[in-house]
Amino acid sequence: MNSYEINDMIIDDDFASEEYVTVEFSSNQREYRITFKKADLEIMNSWVFENGTSLPANISEEMVESIRDDVKKRI
Repeated sequence: MNSYEINDMIIDDDFASEEYVTVEFSSNQREYRITFKKADLEIMNSWVFENGTSLPANISEEMVESIRDDVKKRI
């Protein structure tokens, strides 16, 4: 069982050079957003939202790999 829940996924494919996938998910009662390059699912950035602000997120490699697998299944 995953330790996160994907709440939303946005595929930005209107860019001329790169396409991106942004995943909004919750884990341990915190809200996160992670953006990947669509072509190879390389992480572009990741954020955690706390107290009305966003901060760079430290997401475990295990969780990132699990999210990548979920994204691959959905796109």
